[in-house]
Amino acid sequence: MKCPICKNGEVHSGTTTVTLSRDETTLVFKEVPAGICDNCGETYVEESVSKDLLGLAQEAASSGIEVDVRKYATTPV
Repeated sequence: MKCPICKNGEVHSGTTTVTLSRDETTLVFKEVPAGICDNCGETYVEESVSKDLLGLAQEAASSGIEVDVRKYATTPV
């Protein structure tokens, strides 16, 4: 697929780091599966992964975590 940002590069599978912050909580997820543009480096996370990350972030915020760095792993279905 062509990159919708730069319109020149091709998006290929890879991994990225995603940082989420809300109020007093900051979470860093490493090795998140994503599409990455080979020209501009823009990353694209699938909707299911994004939904999973937001759920994990909500759990962390609810438990009082302020800062956490973790390797992304899909949650069991």
